[in-house]
Amino acid sequence: MPFESSSAGGASREALQAAFDSLLQPALFKDYGPNGLQVEGRAHVRKLVSGVTASQALIDAAIDVGADAIFVHHGLFWRGQDGRVTGWMKRRLARLLAHDINLFAYHLPLDAHPELGNNAQLAQRLGVGVAAPGEQQRFGDQSLGLLGTRPAATAAELAADMQRILGRSVLLVGDPQRTVTRVGLCTGGAQGYFEAAIAAGVDVYITGEISEPQVHYARETGVAYIACGHHASERYGAPAVAAHVAQRLDIEHEFIDIPNPA
Repeated sequence: MPFESSSAGGASREALQAAFDSLLQPALFKDYGPNGLQVEGRAHVRKLVSGVTASQALIDAAIDVGADAIFVHHGLFWRGQDGRVTGWMKRRLARLLAHDINLFAYHLPLDAHPELGNNAQLAQRLGVGVAAPGEQQRFGDQSLGLLGTRPAATAAELAADMQRILGRSVLLVGDPQRTVTRVGLCTGGAQGYFEAAIAAGVDVYITGEISEPQVHYARETGVAYIACGHHASERYGAPAVAAHVAQRLDIEHEFIDIPNPA
């Protein structure tokens, strides 16, 4: 199982949450679920595991490496969710509670952080430079989308680069020969931001998922659309934030990637 780790000493649960909140500013966002501490575990944290989703596989892997806390992008609780603790929810909670592990989850705040967030980290890996000061740098609901530049490549060449960098296939629709200068990017399930990206004047839009309407928008406008997978687009923010906070608080950190083709 792929992971990255660093070693250190320990801090209180309250200090860890304060550090996450200070960095990610969750109060600034209207989100789909609670950001912050979702499941309370032991009071002192020596080892922090980060991952994309609080799945059973990640929880079990964190237990195996002796984690005191888990930091994820996709937590356990979402708006409109059935509140009963049965089935998969019961099994995940039972494992966390039995091993006294804290679960921290930050959704939109983790997407949006200008340096360590999912959008910024994916852009960095893809060689997308943030738009210059004085130019429009954000778009979409709550200004989550990131605008940048990646000159001297066609959409097809960018898609090929992304497949190499991410280690998986991507879906390109729209004009594959469109010259890429201006890029719009928003990780995860942000297909609904495509129209705002088109309005912002992008040549290509990058996100994790695509739905039926976006295929037609891309074909009709000529703006290229690249869907690279929800998980693949959001692998980088959680370990970046967790490693940054762990270093500040003298906590051991390990990123555990649970592969997901979606």
